[in-house]
Amino acid sequence: MTLDLVWVLIRQDDSGNRYRVGRYATRAEAERVADALAGPQLERERERGRHYVIERVAPRAAQSS
Repeated sequence: MTLDLVWVLIRQDDSGNRYRVGRYATRAEAERVADALAGPQLERERERGRHYVIERVAPRAAQSS
């Protein structure tokens, strides 16, 4: 069984640079990871303009052999 990892967690810094953290099967899973990464520093990170973004992307196409 293949899971489609259609939710992407992205860290965005105060300069607008974006870094892909990972791909997840559900939005809830991506949110749990974002919360764990932000941790108790969440408000301070937001004040600095850094935050995590969750986006839905198209499922990966099956690869042929």
